[in-house]
Amino acid sequence: MFNKFDTIRPYTKGETCRTFPVYYPPQHQDIQPGMEYLMKPLPVFDDSNYRGSGKLKDKVAIITGGDSGIGRAVAVFFAKEGAKLVLVYYNEERDANDTKDYIERLGGEVLLIHGDLKNKDFSNFIVNETLDCYGKIDILVNNAGVQYFADNLTDISNEQFDYTMKSNIYSMFYLTKAVLPYLKSGSSIINTTSITTYNGEGDLIDYVTSKGAIVGFTRALATNLAPKNIRVNAVAPGPFWTALQPASRKAKDIPTFGSTGPMKRAGQPYEIAAIYVYLASNDSTYTTGQVIHVNGGEYKG
Repeated sequence: MFNKFDTIRPYTKGETCRTFPVYYPPQHQDIQPGMEYLMKPLPVFDDSNYRGSGKLKDKVAIITGGDSGIGRAVAVFFAKEGAKLVLVYYNEERDANDTKDYIERLGGEVLLIHGDLKNKDFSNFIVNETLDCYGKIDILVNNAGVQYFADNLTDISNEQFDYTMKSNIYSMFYLTKAVLPYLKSGSSIINTTSITTYNGEGDLIDYVTSKGAIVGFTRALATNLAPKNIRVNAVAPGPFWTALQPASRKAKDIPTFGSTGPMKRAGQPYEIAAIYVYLASNDSTYTTGQVIHVNGGEYKG
């Protein structure tokens, strides 16, 4: 078990070394999906050693939940690879603007769009705004989501179950359906699912159900779109230090977050972002219908 003085140095000789904490003090936010700027310590979303090589040059990517966490890290890595970005967020205004400013300092282009993905009409708005700004869509990253803990199924209200489903899977269906007519051969759809679908986390029943639906959606859509040469894949993160954690967990549970796996720590968002680059780029032209696991060894599938 790490303590609050521990840090990890994840680079080898010859690389720029940076440290990041693996201890998180008790904290809780009463809003989902959470505000990154309030977190202590802040997540690490960029890797100074990552150098883009134009893998996504002039591609247009829509990323939901792109204001913070994994979505922010993916946006930064996409920008380094030359993509033009549309970042969709709910109400995390400060996080979204911080992400936009950071990417623009890297020389990237960012369009911010805020709204409620549970509203199917909002998906059409996203598509129209993207086409007005950039004229096309090449990549869709369905990453936004919420989670609520409950000890028993009987503790989950019908309203909560409905909210979770609409936030995590209905929203994905709405936006993918709206984007699909504009995707051409070689385009990529990437959906964020979760390790919890595979280990059956018992206190996240509605969340696990929604993430399992994402796996099925990914595989079926991949089969359906393969003749059009549109790839559909998913990424299943394990425990990553994002705003969703203090927004959904009890404060007392935060210090041990991510400590039970083989690597004994939570992941930082930048440690998963390159997987999305792979799935979005021509490196993955023969990869579709797959779920890629990034979880520090917690699940081996």
